[in-house]
Parts: sequence; structure tokens; C-alpha cells
Amino acid sequence: MSQRSDTDEIQLLNELREGKHTAFALIYERHWKSMLSIAWNHTKNEALAEDIVHEVFLKLWDNRENYQITNLEGFLATAIKYIIFNNYREEKNRLNFVESQYDDKQIQDDEKELDRLFLQQYIRDVVEEMPEKCKIVFKFSREDGLKNSEIAVLLNISQKGVEANLTRAIKILKKQMEKDGLYIFISVSLIDSII
Repeated sequence: MSQRSDTDEIQLLNELREGKHTAFALIYERHWKSMLSIAWNHTKNEALAEDIVHEVFLKLWDNRENYQITNLEGFLATAIKYIIFNNYREEKNRLNFVESQYDDKQIQDDEKELDRLFLQQYIRDVVEEMPEKCKIVFKFSREDGLKNSEIAVLLNISQKGVEANLTRAIKILKKQMEKDGLYIFISVSLIDSII
């Protein structure tokens, strides 16, 4: 995201917190299609996906003063996913259909896979907002699987510098996850295995 659009988003979020309908309308206009796509990809049901997106945006408006959002798209995607999971749990007919198609282990495996995929995307989004050196060190370490000594050579910094940047990146990531409430919804063991 460019510095200009970062500024625009911060301004929009500030105006949203102040209760400005024009800011909410612009946020909705910018994000509803991508959120609908996320909801549809998980539900494969157009009407349900639309309902979920509308519910997320209504909650955004209703609770606008309570949210401290730093990554709007990530926040909305998180909200979409958890409404979907709640709908799966609440709708007995849908659950009965799923159970008739799969055994319990398959359902649990599917949910774990959805959690894993969502968490990976969430982490990518948070990492993109980190200071440059933290971002690069984290990507080399976690995405490319490089050792600290290899990263140090690549970036021409000490191994202690690599460790410091990696520690900082993980702290930023965990703080953002706590802020977004991810520890409530996703198991800590899954988070730890991906981080």
C-alpha cells in the first residue's frame, strides 16, 4: 500500500470513528467486493456470503468507536471468517449436510486447514506493515527457512542483529494478534507453529 493510500485509510478510519457516513460509505465501496469474495470462497453460497458481508459492515459501523483498526482489510477479513465459523456452528441443517458428507475427523481437518490458511494470510498482511528490516528478516527466516547466519550474510549484518529484528518482528505480530483477538479464535499451538 502506498504512503498516500495509508494516509487516506487512516483519515477514513478517523472519520468513521467520528460517525461520518461518507467515510463508512467509502470504506464499504472500497472493500465490499473483496470481502464478498472471501465469504463466497468459504461458503459457496451467494446469499449467505452477502448476508455475512452486510453483517460485518453493520458491526463495523455499530462498534466504530470501540475498534482500534490498523489494517482495515485484515480486520474485515478476520471478521468475515469468524462469522462464517459461527454460522457453521449455528446452522444445524448445514452441519448435518457436512456430517453426512464427511466424517468428524475430516471436518476437524478442514477447519484446521482453514485456520492455517487464514493465519498465513493474516501474518503476511501484518508483516507487510512492519519496519523494512524486520519484514525482510522475518520473511527470510519464516518463509524461506534460512538460518540466522545465512540471513546475516545476505543482509551484511551481525547474527545478533538478525536475532534482534526477528524478535521484534515476532513481538509486533503477537501484539497485533492480541489486538485483533486472534488468540481467542485460533489455537495457540497453530499460531506458534506458523510463527
